[in-house]
Amino acid sequence: MTAVSPNTPNTHALGWTPQALEGRIVRYRDLIPCLNAFVDTRTPGSDRKENFTIIGPGVSENPEQHVHIAEPHGFNIGGARQPGGCTNSQHSHETPEVFVVHTGRWRFDFGELGDDAQIEAGPGDIVSFPVRCFRGFRNVGDEPAFLWAVLGGDDPGRVTWAPQVFEMAERYGLILLESGALVDTTLGQTVPPGEPRMPVTSRETIARLRVMRPEDAPEVLAPAPASARPGEALVIGPGGELPATDGFTVSRLSLAAGDATPPRAPDQTEVVFVQRGTAEVRTPAAGVALGAGDTMTLPLGLDRIYASTIGAELIVVRGTASHGPAVQKEERR
Repeated sequence: MTAVSPNTPNTHALGWTPQALEGRIVRYRDLIPCLNAFVDTRTPGSDRKENFTIIGPGVSENPEQHVHIAEPHGFNIGGARQPGGCTNSQHSHETPEVFVVHTGRWRFDFGELGDDAQIEAGPGDIVSFPVRCFRGFRNVGDEPAFLWAVLGGDDPGRVTWAPQVFEMAERYGLILLESGALVDTTLGQTVPPGEPRMPVTSRETIARLRVMRPEDAPEVLAPAPASARPGEALVIGPGGELPATDGFTVSRLSLAAGDATPPRAPDQTEVVFVQRGTAEVRTPAAGVALGAGDTMTLPLGLDRIYASTIGAELIVVRGTASHGPAVQKEERR
């Protein structure tokens, strides 16, 4: 298995075969879930969710979480699939978090108890959460639905949970340690000697978190356009529809049937997600096809063209950190 530097000149000459490019794709059908990634996964109403780490280490509290592509990008890509009525409990992150609603209808609840503000979103909508702000989300439809997520930083830090999450978790056998690890008492596990439990989030910490209001929705929600014009539109970033985040930008790339973009070879990390339709990624050496729900990370400096025969909408995430990932691999382990 060959590793190459993303800064090597003439990247297109390094033998990016279809097999090598395929190694940079995570197909929706191949996603491997973790069913107990977080301390709330036994709580009734939250106990049927599936968490995915697609690119980067993510924030899972379970070391058994499967990571599809581990190389650093300056941001993480993940996902959540939940059946109808399933809830992700109130929590906060230290880095930006963005959701793309791939399927289903979702409600996003803000505040310690989820009652400060609420917004609903459907397929193609993009939701960008401020840092240090309690949020949770619920599939309010009847069918299983999927969210695609971007989380800032190579190490996005640990999750800050609302106080009630700890009480409910312990009632159903899960204890979160200060190290970020989970102890499952239903399996006979005990808290190791000398290992402190994660303190329940204090009122002082909660007081420092942002309180969202219903009128803040335009800062958070970018609805899917009713009729997208072909081309790329910046959603998150300087001059975009929503405020810029630290470490990445998010764009919508709409392709009509038969469309193809001009070739370009960006010098920053670039990940694409197919929100709808089908697309082809063409490089000087090979091309690969992507379907709805697929994620692909492109090597730095490699000429690429995005095309579609039937029409597609792609979500494009680009890193803004100056260093870029340390290593790009031709094949996924």
